[in-house]
This record gives sequence, structure tokens and C-alpha cells, in this order.
Amino acid sequence: MKGLIFVLAGSVVLGGASAQAAEETVQGMLAAQIRAQGFSCEKALGATRDAKRSRPDHAVWVLRCGNANYRVSRAPDMAAKVEPLR
Repeated sequence: MKGLIFVLAGSVVLGGASAQAAEETVQGMLAAQIRAQGFSCEKALGATRDAKRSRPDHAVWVLRCGNANYRVSRAPDMAAKVEPLR
């Protein structure tokens, strides 16, 4: 029984780590995409999905960088629409 509890506790810890890694992947991917399109993002600090503006096949994110904030709209097979925010 103790082994089962240990395994369950380990999976909870790993589950939290994978959620954090997924978020870091999103902000890193968005930062790389806007850099490729000519925008400056010195260090990606976070990305939050804008549920109000997003719709199926069109995700909208707010990307926080060390030097600026951007609204990034993404649709499949198209360049992102990037809007600098104040």
C-alpha cells in the first residue's frame, strides 16, 4: 500500500511540472514566431490566452516580453497577426 501512495504522489508532482513546461513552451513558441516576423521580444515572461477574442481555429494570446507586450492572433497555416500593446 505504501508503494501505491508513493506512485500517486509522484504523478501529482510530475503533472504539475508538465503543465508548467507546456506553458513555457507556448510563450517560447509565440516569442520565436513574433521574432521571425520582425518584432522584438528580449525575454518571454508569460503568455495568456485571450478566451474572449479566441475562437475555433483562431487563438489569440497576450504575450509579455521583457521589453514589450503583444497581442498575437494565430490561425492555421498563416502568419500571426501581432499588435503591440501599451
